Amino acid sequence: MTDFILSERRGAVAWLTLNRPQIHNAFDDTLIAELTDALATVDADPVVRAVVLSGNGSCFSAGADLNWMRGMAAATEQENRKDSLRLARLMRNLQFLSKPTIARVNGAAYGGGVGLVACCDIAIGVDSAKFALSEVKLGLVPAVISPYVIAAIGLREARRLFLTGEVFDAAVAARIGLLHAVVSGTELDEAIERQLYLLAKAGPLAQREAKQLALRIGGADLAQAERIDTANAELIARLRVSEEGQHGLGAFLDKRAPAWVGGSAA
Repeated sequence: MTDFILSERRGAVAWLTLNRPQIHNAFDDTLIAELTDALATVDADPVVRAVVLSGNGSCFSAGADLNWMRGMAAATEQENRKDSLRLARLMRNLQFLSKPTIARVNGAAYGGGVGLVACCDIAIGVDSAKFALSEVKLGLVPAVISPYVIAAIGLREARRLFLTGEVFDAAVAARIGLLHAVVSGTELDEAIERQLYLLAKAGPLAQREAKQLALRIGGADLAQAERIDTANAELIARLRVSEEGQHGLGAFLDKRAPAWVGGSAA
């Protein structure tokens, strides 16, 4: 095992920290596997009342690791589908975790990092944080994280941000519902502790049922989520091996503009 995920218990709270600060806590298959396992461990632990998810260093998560993306660009459609299903399982497990979850957004969150924030019950971010769903710039789409991001920010905002791939700041993230609160860096831990204090006042069984109630009434069903994840994994796998996806990924990895940049949508 590597130490891509740091796990710490502070009383009844499990703190899980993405630990690849040298590459902005970017995702690869190992990090995905470790975080999936860590979530399963805390979910099964009766002592744990809440989970805090954060990033080590100045970023929350920059999304996909470049070497991982390079491997996926060269992989077959079937291999890409399996890879996407692993990420989908991580997001689904976080979304439906039986314990309350808090995203401690200590810095930028892009792509899959936005997905992690959207899957948490509570999200508090620093005012300097930046966010983006920039997959279209690579000829791809944010397929795996889309159900969770849309549930967090709404269809109208998702349609815009999925299409433009633009970077937006913490104030916008709060306005559209991705973050519940924005604080300064010096106030972040105090804000997290305040949420943990409030969570500790609730009965654990009632809290678990309240979370499932909100998800169920809001239309989030585990069996349906699995079906959607399968369809979305097939979509992103197909796009990664498509001509446009291959060109976009290649251009990104080679640090050059794709052929469609400079054209007009008008």
